[in-house]
Amino acid sequence: MGGKKSDGKVLAQNKKASHDYFIEDTYEAGIVLTGTEIKSIRNGKANIGDAFATIRNGEIHIHNMHVSPFEQGNRYNPTDPTRARKLLLHKEQIHKLLGQTKQEGYTIVPLKIYIRNGYAKLLLGLGRGKKQYDKRESAAKRDAQRDIQRALREKQKIAR
Repeated sequence: MGGKKSDGKVLAQNKKASHDYFIEDTYEAGIVLTGTEIKSIRNGKANIGDAFATIRNGEIHIHNMHVSPFEQGNRYNPTDPTRARKLLLHKEQIHKLLGQTKQEGYTIVPLKIYIRNGYAKLLLGLGRGKKQYDKRESAAKRDAQRDIQRALREKQKIAR
């Protein structure tokens, strides 16, 4: 009855990630935030377009994630909107990610921020960088799919 709701609404998304990387695996991580940062994130005032994650000393941090200061904030508003924030993952997951990122061309890419059970979550992806010809191939597939859908719509209009 009085439990937390599970809405899972996406509040920020990294749209460049699928264009620049092949996402091979995903992990859900919690974010360590200050009091007013969660209010800004709930209002959709977060940006992870230029963000990246690093692993150091057995902990994982996200850098360049921009969270705008809360307008009705108080003295606890953080002064640096792009400060490094700690992410919460199980130790085994961090070790697995560390081993996979040691391989050539792999990196940890933030994909989206959402709320689950009242907590802000960040979806991390293990990405392998695309080369220029891979990007052209992806664009060609997308264009071909769009042409197919357009032809099907035209055929349906004629059939009516």
